[in-house]
Amino acid sequence: MDREKALELLHKNIKNPRMIMHCLASEAVMRALARHLGEDEEKWGLAGLLHDLDVEYTHADPTTHGPTAAAWLSEMGVDSEITDAIRMHNEMATGLPRTTRFQHALAAGETITGLINATVLVYPDKNIHSVKAKSIVKRMKEKAFAASVKRENIMECEAIGLPVDQFASLALEAMQQMPDYTP
Repeated sequence: MDREKALELLHKNIKNPRMIMHCLASEAVMRALARHLGEDEEKWGLAGLLHDLDVEYTHADPTTHGPTAAAWLSEMGVDSEITDAIRMHNEMATGLPRTTRFQHALAAGETITGLINATVLVYPDKNIHSVKAKSIVKRMKEKAFAASVKRENIMECEAIGLPVDQFASLALEAMQQMPDYTP
C-alpha cells in the first residue's frame, strides 16, 4: 500500500481531526526513527500513519484496538511486519510483550507524540517550534502532567538503542518539520 492509499483509508475510517493529526505525527516520528536506525522509511511510516486506523470503529476498546486494524490491513495485503507492529502497539489487546525493534519503535513513537502535544499546549505561544527536547524529558518525570501518556511505552526507545533525551529530540524535530502540525 502506498502513502496516498493509506491516507485515503485513514480519512475513510477516522473523522476526528485530532486523531488524524496524531496519526500524521506518528508517521513523521516513525519515518525519522527509520532514517536514524537504517530501517525502511516507507514501511515504518505506514505503520505510524495507520496504527490507529480502527480507533473510532473499536471505540478505543483496549481489548480490540490494534488487532482489528491489523486484521483489516492483512486482508488488504499489507506487509505482515507492518500489521504485526500495529497489532502489538496496544499491548493490552494481545497480552503479549513486544519483542521486535519495529514493535518497540511504534509503541514509543506513537506515544511520545501525545507528550509532545501536551508540552506544546502549556507553552504560552502554543508553537511547537518554541519547545525544546529537554522540556519533553522534564515533563516525562512529572507523572501528573499528561497523566494518560504511558511513560513506559516511551521508554521502549531504549530497547531500540536510543536514550530518552535523544529520542525526544528526534521525535520533536520530526514533528516540527510537519507542514500542517497543530496540537
